[in-house]
Amino acid sequence: MGRGRGADGRRPGPGLAGRVRALAETPQDALLEEFAMLHLLAGAYGRIDTLPEALAATVRTRVGFTTDTAELLAGPTVRDRWQVLGSRDTADERLTTRRVWLRGAKTGRDALLLAFGRPGQAPDLALPTGRLLEADLAFHPGARPLRAVLGTRYGSPEPAPVAVPAGLSPAQALAGYGDAVAEDPWLDSWPTVLADVVPVLTPDGWQLTDGRDTLPVRRGALTDAALWRLAAVSAGHPVTLFGECGHAGFTPVTAWDAEQRPVGLG
Repeated sequence: MGRGRGADGRRPGPGLAGRVRALAETPQDALLEEFAMLHLLAGAYGRIDTLPEALAATVRTRVGFTTDTAELLAGPTVRDRWQVLGSRDTADERLTTRRVWLRGAKTGRDALLLAFGRPGQAPDLALPTGRLLEADLAFHPGARPLRAVLGTRYGSPEPAPVAVPAGLSPAQALAGYGDAVAEDPWLDSWPTVLADVVPVLTPDGWQLTDGRDTLPVRRGALTDAALWRLAAVSAGHPVTLFGECGHAGFTPVTAWDAEQRPVGLG
């Protein structure tokens, strides 16, 4: 086994190291849960040869092993007309990360594209929210594949014929996240479109309600300015909202206004 590689010859990436570094900023009431998930991951990696193939691939990814883009694109790809649901940039002292979420118009599959740039520089990948891009995507292996790489494009992004994507109720969104976690226990969130929800500020923070069920907005997910922008888009009326649904709440990314135009909330 060569230095810096695992038993299967794959080079480890920053996955597990990133989770460990994040412990320094984890609230005390969540530390025990995070330690338990790390213990579960370490145990799973220790017996990775006995796991089903899809779960073993998930464990490798969570530990931090990566697959080269060329290797992914040499395998199976999914061609579809992908609607761009939203994007968000985050930055630290090392790099800028752009996340772009897609949904296949025919397959209904969700996908996440990642692009990276130097600090202070925008990544090259630019896909306008609300547009459709016909392209091949290759998904990273795992029990619940989501992250993908962009292969052949068949033309430029074009306006979607249906501007607002179909969405779920808060109860359905939670159930969908539960289904995803059943396949990948280390999944913090899952991309989700909510339909007909109203953002409401309560003493316990911002909530998203459809009049029957409620999802909390994850604390710290958005700035106050972005939350009030969401409230202005809604103006007290139900809106369609894309974001990430997880155990800590919902992280809004895109809202559609009364004229069915996407409004970024990053």
